[in-house]
Amino acid sequence: MSAESAAKSGVQWSIEADGHRAVLVEVGGTLRSYSVDGVEILDGFGTDEISPGSAGQILAPWPNRIRDGQYEFEGQAYQLALTEPPRRTAIHGLVNWSRWRLAEQTPASVTLEYELPGQVGYPWSLLLRSRWTVSADGLRCDQEVINTSDANAPWGYSVHPYLRLPGVSVDDTVLHVPARSRIQADARLLPIGATKIAGTEFDFSEARRIGDLVLDTTFGDIDFDADGITTVTLADPGAGRPIVVWADEKFRYWQVFTADTLHGERFRRSIAVEPMTCPPDAYRTGRDLTVLEPGSTWAASWGVRY
Repeated sequence: MSAESAAKSGVQWSIEADGHRAVLVEVGGTLRSYSVDGVEILDGFGTDEISPGSAGQILAPWPNRIRDGQYEFEGQAYQLALTEPPRRTAIHGLVNWSRWRLAEQTPASVTLEYELPGQVGYPWSLLLRSRWTVSADGLRCDQEVINTSDANAPWGYSVHPYLRLPGVSVDDTVLHVPARSRIQADARLLPIGATKIAGTEFDFSEARRIGDLVLDTTFGDIDFDADGITTVTLADPGAGRPIVVWADEKFRYWQVFTADTLHGERFRRSIAVEPMTCPPDAYRTGRDLTVLEPGSTWAASWGVRY
């Protein structure tokens, strides 16, 4: 366990157990690194870098995009800042560039907190708490949020880890997504409908090689096991160890992104596997949007196994 303060992403907290090691950072409460037995499987970033392409960030109080940054909630209209100007969208929430504080730490776990103040476009205050743990079972994140305001608040959550199998290209990665539909998107990557994927190029309900398919895709109608867990698997065609991303029943969607819009050496180098509680533009559509009552606590868990 260690902490340093010289990095661009602020203080670095390292946790380690049973050959698993992760580094969390102050800016965004972001997951910067995750390795198993010395093998890095997270395509993170260095201490001298700013998180590229939302790598490892927490996306809250909404994931993905809101069209024109505009929405109505309980009869009131709101306007968010357009944080993705070329597409005129508000993207990935409000907490990913803020400084989180240390709440608790042990050699194998760290809990980070952030108090989101009410602001123009989102006038509700929230307390977010992320507990990160490593063990022989892998990396686990237990996320809580408390509505500290005096009114109902809209809420959605996701995370943005880029993952890569050692020595395996994106094209050769064997992908399994337990989904039966996908959200169709327009040129601004905003939803315009949903369609079944059985028998199409987006059907990964049976594990198969990605090939040259470009993915920045929201998968829905996902399957859960008897314990209420859903999993996406990235496998090595040479039968090496797979990477499994799991999430509990609060997560109703998977976003899979093959990083084709990233630049330089990060172009199509890894795959972002993002469990999401709601689809893109949920503040406008209301689809699977969580409503936090004043004083209420919401909790969910997800993690990575390798």
